Amino acid sequence: MTKYGKKILEIVSSSRSHMTAEEIFDALRQTYPTVVLATVYNNLNRLWQDDLIRKVSVEGMPDRYDRIQRHDHLVCRRCGKLSDIDLGDLTAELEKKAGISILSYDLKLNYLCEECRKEIQEKGM
Repeated sequence: MTKYGKKILEIVSSSRSHMTAEEIFDALRQTYPTVVLATVYNNLNRLWQDDLIRKVSVEGMPDRYDRIQRHDHLVCRRCGKLSDIDLGDLTAELEKKAGISILSYDLKLNYLCEECRKEIQEKGM
């Protein structure tokens, strides 16, 4: 793994904010000021393919990257805010219902965050 890959893995693994590639790029530039964005994307893809980080995709939003630890996500349908939620490991239950062995799953629960609910109520929507 390159020095960039190691630092990117450290940044993603220590963050709880579900960073975009651009946010990771900004953080990486604190240590390596001459790094280019393409290097970040290449390393993120490699880390994701090697199952060292998770890629969280939400329609209409840039991909975000997360630590590999088993957890699920709440996604605000309106603003795209992404929050962690621990529902436990549902693998065995999902395999039983599906009737097949699964490699992994990515559970995203859609909701309206508190800020969006307040804004909608204030606008009378």
